[in-house]
Amino acid sequence: MFVFVVVFLGFIGIIVGGPALLQVPSDNEVLTYDFPFVTRSQWGAKTAKQKLSLHTPVPYVVIHHSYTPAACYDSAQCQKAMRSMQDFHMNDRGWWDIGYHFAVGSQGVAYEGRGWNVLGAHALHFNTVSIGICLIGDWSNTLPPPEQIKTAKTLIATGVELGYIKPDYKLVGHRQVRDTECPGSVLYRNLKTWEHYVPFPASQKDLIHVAELSENVKKALRKENVGPERLAGRTSVRLGAVGGLALTTVTSKGNMFVLSREKTAVNIVHKDILY
Repeated sequence: MFVFVVVFLGFIGIIVGGPALLQVPSDNEVLTYDFPFVTRSQWGAKTAKQKLSLHTPVPYVVIHHSYTPAACYDSAQCQKAMRSMQDFHMNDRGWWDIGYHFAVGSQGVAYEGRGWNVLGAHALHFNTVSIGICLIGDWSNTLPPPEQIKTAKTLIATGVELGYIKPDYKLVGHRQVRDTECPGSVLYRNLKTWEHYVPFPASQKDLIHVAELSENVKKALRKENVGPERLAGRTSVRLGAVGGLALTTVTSKGNMFVLSREKTAVNIVHKDILY
């Protein structure tokens, strides 16, 4: 039984290209920041269904916009936006929690999402090497207010100071690692002027060449039928031999994936692990 559990947890680690499903990390340490900061409890976050540890310091920061909800300019609006995003990610996406590590409102207040030390669900195939920060609003045609941008930059600098982000980190927009318009065209143009911005990867097609991604993630990218995004609209996907394990099938059942080995279901994994 012990050997089986170890093998199964190792398989999960292969799928995400990072940490396996182990002990739930403790809640994020309460810190005092020199910029406006709202904790999960203060904005009324639901308890995460499960957590995976994020290996820090991370080499990348990924910038997002929410698109919806719209930009928020006061405490009530922004806390409502945080709850809305969490509800969407948990109820519609089937994730364990809000996907972002942090979000920033247009009044310049930062909001705690998953926090510094928890694996995010904000950038497929890139979660294990990055912190994801969302600037609440749709920044396709307008630029976020200066206060919002300033706090986002200060939040990144704080992550470096605290040891959660590498000093030589690379900054990218979500569209550079995923087929999306996020973080909005106007914000993305501005992002190119931020310190540490890098043009590579230019798109998700470049992920296979990103040095910081694990070989297991790259193997998954090379497989025509591997990748959680390919499960959309399908009932199952054949993975083939992965990490020494025999042929395995992943079958989508609502918010769960059933892992099968030689046509025998061995366990059930939540979607959040695969994102």
